[in-house]
Amino acid sequence: MRLPRLPKRRLGLGLLLLLCLVAGGGGAAWLVPLPARLASPHSAVIEYRDGTPAHVFLAPDERWRVLTRRQDVDPAYVRALLALEDKRFGWHPGVDPLAVVRAGLSNMTRGRRVSGASTLTMQLVRVLEPRPRTLLSKLIESFRAVQLELHLSKDEILAAYLQFVPYGRNVEGVEAASLAYFGHRATHLSATEIATLLAVPQNPNRRFPTPANLGRLKAARDDIARRLLAEGALPLGPPGAEVTPGQLQAEVLAAPVPQGLKPFPREAPHAAAWLRAQRPEASRVRTTLEAGTQRLAERLMRDAAGELRPRGIHNGVAVVVDHASAEVVALVGSFDFFDARHGGQIAGFATPRSPGSALKPLLYAMGIDRGLMLPEHLVADIPEAYGGYSPRNFDGRFMGLVRMEYALSQSLNIPFVRLLKGLGVERFLGTLRRAGVSSLALEPGFYGLSAAVGGLEVTPLELAGVYVALARDGRAAPLKVLREESPAPPSQAPELFSPGAAWLTRRALALKDRPDFPARRKLTGIPAQVHWKTGTSFGHRDAWAAGSGPRHTAVVWLGNFDSSPSVHLVGAEAAGPLLFDILEAVGPRGLAAEADAPVPPPDLTSVEVCAYSGHLPTEACPQRRQVYARRESVPTRRCPYHQHVEVDARTGLAVSPVCRAGREVDSRVYLTWPASIRRWLTEQHRSLPTPPAYAPGCEPGGAEHPPEILSPAEGQVSLLIPGVAPEQQEVPLEAEAANDRELTWFVDGKFLGRAKAAERLWWTPAQGTHEILVTDDRGLTSRRLLVVRERR
Repeated sequence: MRLPRLPKRRLGLGLLLLLCLVAGGGGAAWLVPLPARLASPHSAVIEYRDGTPAHVFLAPDERWRVLTRRQDVDPAYVRALLALEDKRFGWHPGVDPLAVVRAGLSNMTRGRRVSGASTLTMQLVRVLEPRPRTLLSKLIESFRAVQLELHLSKDEILAAYLQFVPYGRNVEGVEAASLAYFGHRATHLSATEIATLLAVPQNPNRRFPTPANLGRLKAARDDIARRLLAEGALPLGPPGAEVTPGQLQAEVLAAPVPQGLKPFPREAPHAAAWLRAQRPEASRVRTTLEAGTQRLAERLMRDAAGELRPRGIHNGVAVVVDHASAEVVALVGSFDFFDARHGGQIAGFATPRSPGSALKPLLYAMGIDRGLMLPEHLVADIPEAYGGYSPRNFDGRFMGLVRMEYALSQSLNIPFVRLLKGLGVERFLGTLRRAGVSSLALEPGFYGLSAAVGGLEVTPLELAGVYVALARDGRAAPLKVLREESPAPPSQAPELFSPGAAWLTRRALALKDRPDFPARRKLTGIPAQVHWKTGTSFGHRDAWAAGSGPRHTAVVWLGNFDSSPSVHLVGAEAAGPLLFDILEAVGPRGLAAEADAPVPPPDLTSVEVCAYSGHLPTEACPQRRQVYARRESVPTRRCPYHQHVEVDARTGLAVSPVCRAGREVDSRVYLTWPASIRRWLTEQHRSLPTPPAYAPGCEPGGAEHPPEILSPAEGQVSLLIPGVAPEQQEVPLEAEAANDRELTWFVDGKFLGRAKAAERLWWTPAQGTHEILVTDDRGLTSRRLLVVRERR
């Protein structure tokens, strides 16, 4: 639309006023505030590790406006912009006197406005503060331009222009326009893209990419391309592949123009929203996420969701970490970000949940370091009670005596509850905190022995940190999600456990003959060098799988954010297959498994142990083997299961040196099990051969040990349930004694009953503090106090 004709006198007067304003407006420029829109917040951009946008948020004013720096824009675009719009941008003070004089002469000569003499700075003012196109507006814009030049550097002014220049509708700035028009950043632009981005701001409403504007946009783009090529202001191609101006012009003129906007990047939505909430003022957040790994993890989780939702499982989380650098390369917060019914926008990777058995490997490694166990040690897996806590295995069955390595691979609970008791709950919690677990309660005594089997909560990110330490030979490393975070030097990384303990733990976790080995992997194989563990929380509310391959550590959690259970929430069946799929998809191929070429770390040494029990052998142990143990913490307990017994050949009864004379004596080795195991076998209607009793008068002398009370436990407090008869809340009395001696039990000085060490007595509790006393047939006794209270 043409402006009305103006008398030459008015045009000349306007030119004079404009020049005076430029010359004398400096003082006012320091008093008047700068345009408020300069401080407008930007669209927050969450970037992948390579700088490509992963997720772009609308600015608070509902515009797509990305923070833009001159160095982030293709220099060829900047050269073309200045050549087209403001050749003397580098030296004028906001208003170009030469352009003003030329425009004034041209306008006066023709009697109408044919040139506005607007500089880039003046165009920026017009964008920041739109006004009617009048002479007064031009004067104000000129004043504002001078003001900007006084307050800002040329680079700052150019960056502001690049950020606010309009591209139609709610798209502002060359960076946002490049994403919306071409689907990539403005760091590298072709000649065709440069011409397009220069054409639209001259008339955004009529050149914005729509089918209706195609003709106008193409005509304007082609005209600008011709002008720039004539001035040599368009790039002729990369070095070594340059084309002639004529070829480039033909190429640009033949290229189509955008017909609409491409959607802005909206990937990794949970990670993006989580990081934006943590850093609300940041305009750009460079993450460690890898675009390919993130998309792969999202696709695998999305594909699994179709099978899991009919089973009542509506949320799933995946965390993938490069454990060498401790950088998080993929974060999936749930199956569907837009599933409002099932809390789809919750960042599940930062939500604490019960880990089930997933923390047992940490206990295992700590037990090796403390000298409490070796992988080959036989341990009891039988029912035990710790006050009011009676742990059970997942399948409700007990195995009797098992090796610790087997207990870990089969995820048995009793051995690890007992191990936690030996380690101490607070020491275990302290190790978790050093591994980066910050979601634990701080009150001492808040957690009990159930922490061994899921009686606390950790986030998937925190659990990933524990397994990263396992893959890094026991050294923890804070997980990095942001690129600006500098890694901790290896010497400063806390050592959760030794390299030897980590190696032995990984070896146990790499066993394939396990209940949690995914069934389909028996047909398709297993990724190289994988060690893993699954977990299922109480009540089937959480299913976990965590593990590491040669390069990556991954954690998968499945469940429902509202904690609703599903019988299908079993770590081995639901989460395990997904873990293997992820590790196989992101890991390198063709590497030999660690088990095929074991190289133990130098802090391990070879130790001879009893082949049956795994303890240091005695003379009675018939077979021995070599195993690995930490040099500094080799368990010192001798094998308690084998014993030499001298037997009267005629009677078959045991004899001792005091009554050996005159008898034909054979020396035999017998296998003896603890009274607790024998007691459990008796209740299962099973029995074991036992050494023969001593012949009359032949019992050995020497050191005598009193019976050891196993139940009630030291410091136990029993709680009576109101409304339930005391007879239905009986307390078991159990003790360990050599040779299955007969034991006599007393409570508060009153006789209760007699039983063999392999048997159990029951006592009906009453409120108060009670003394429990047991004595054997030699008169040796043990005492224990038991507190009984009513539950409130």
